[in-house]
This record gives sequence, C-alpha cells and structure tokens, in this order.
Amino acid sequence: MAKQAAEQTGTPSVVSENRLGTVDPDAAPDDDKLSSRDFVSSLSRGLAILSSFSRTSRKMTLSEVAAETGMSRATARRFLLTLVKEGYVVTDGKMFDLTPKVLDLGFAVLSKIGIWDRARPFMERLSLHTGESCTAAILDGLDVVYVAGVQAHNIISVGITIGSRQSAFYTANGRVLLAAQPQEDWDTILRSARLVPRTAYSIATPGEIRAELERVRAQGWALVDQELELGLLSIAIPLHYRSGVLAGAINIAVPSIRATPEDMVETFLPQLRDTAELIQQSLAR
Repeated sequence: MAKQAAEQTGTPSVVSENRLGTVDPDAAPDDDKLSSRDFVSSLSRGLAILSSFSRTSRKMTLSEVAAETGMSRATARRFLLTLVKEGYVVTDGKMFDLTPKVLDLGFAVLSKIGIWDRARPFMERLSLHTGESCTAAILDGLDVVYVAGVQAHNIISVGITIGSRQSAFYTANGRVLLAAQPQEDWDTILRSARLVPRTAYSIATPGEIRAELERVRAQGWALVDQELELGLLSIAIPLHYRSGVLAGAINIAVPSIRATPEDMVETFLPQLRDTAELIQQSLAR
C-alpha cells in the first residue's frame, strides 16, 4: 500500500540541478562564485556516487553506478572502494550499497532546524485528531527532503523516513515549494526537470507541471491524487517563519479508500491550515 507522502528556509531560487545554495564550478569566477582552482572534482565525484544511491534507492553493481554517474567503470570502482574503506558503502563483491554511516552526514543538519522541533507537537495533534499521517519537508534542488513526520496508527497507513527524498514534482509538499520559487526561474526549473511519471495519473509534461504550479501558487495549496503512488492522496500547504520567509511545507497523506479529493479539500485542508497557524504562532514566542 501507500508508503510515502509527504523546505529549505528562505525563498531560494532553483537555477539548475545543482543543489540550492551551491555554485557552478564552470561559471565565471567573481565575488559570489567558486573559482575553478577552488573546486575539488574528486570530492564532487565522490558525492555523485553517494547521490546515485539516493536516486535509485537500491543496491547497484559497478556498471550500474558508472551508468548513473556518467563515470567510467574504472573511475567509479576507485571511488566505490574508497567509500567502502571509509565505511559509507558496503559490498559483497558484486553489489554495492550505502551503510547507515551516511546518515551522520544529514541528521546533524536536520536536527538543527528548530522550527521542526516546534512543529512536531502540533503535527502529532493533527495526526491524532484526523487519524492520518502528517509530514513536513524542505526543498533541496528539485527534490523534497522529509524533516519531520508523524505516522498514524492504522492498519493501512502512510509512513516516511526522516531524511529520505522524493521528486518535488510528484509530491504535494514539493509542488507547494516549487510554486513558491520566483516565477522568473520556472523556465529553468522545468528545463532541468526529470519528469518520470510514477503512475497512470501522473502529469508528465513541462506544460502540465507549469499549469499545476500556477494553480498551486494562486490557491495556496497543492493536492496530489495518486500521482506519487496508487491509492495515495496528499494535500500540502506552505509553512513560514514569523518573518514571512518560507520555511517548508506540511501535508496530510490519506489512503484513497478513506478519502476523496473533495474530502481532502473540504475536511483536511482547514485542519492543516489551523495547524500551520499554530506552528507559526509558536515561533513568535
């Protein structure tokens, strides 16, 4: 059944598939950009190896890692064996996989995002009241990263893993966050998008994505109806700091056997808005 549903602080602009807040090593150096002599390509390729496992969410052979990263087999092998030695990757001689040690790289950052510590009690109350799962996410490049979540205790429930990620284009949280980006950046966002439909319901073209982002921006919320996973509905709204700066997004995810799209808007959206307001009020104290 449904397994997952679900922003970066501030109002960052996505200008490439580089992560938000990063630089393009090929760009002309100036006061705001990283010069080529300061860019460590070997570190960049090592990180690309780690990221390839995040994208595929599975064990891979050497050839598969090389294909995912665009490296030669010999180059990918050197980086993989280095990561094995450092404890970030494990291998049985054929398949490679990440180890739990990679979590150390992300949890320290996520644990410092104080707004989510404040948000969790309110999310727990929302989940208890509705009987459904509630999650929060931030934007990282063209992905959402889940930073908080409360799983409902139902036989059929929606669960997420803190620190995991999904394409922003097929999640309610992601569409809220993408819609909040400056509209002058949307063309670049859509050119960079890897639109891989997840279900028969998934929108699949840049034109459809743009139309959806325009709708989300105008109405202030996003509804995803079985586009990420069959049998899963999700509705999300933005969450702001007291200054008005975008902090992330929160959502409610419900199996389709318990709700219709109309239910999501008429019943769950008002409760989600009330929860966001309470969280924002708590940040002012």
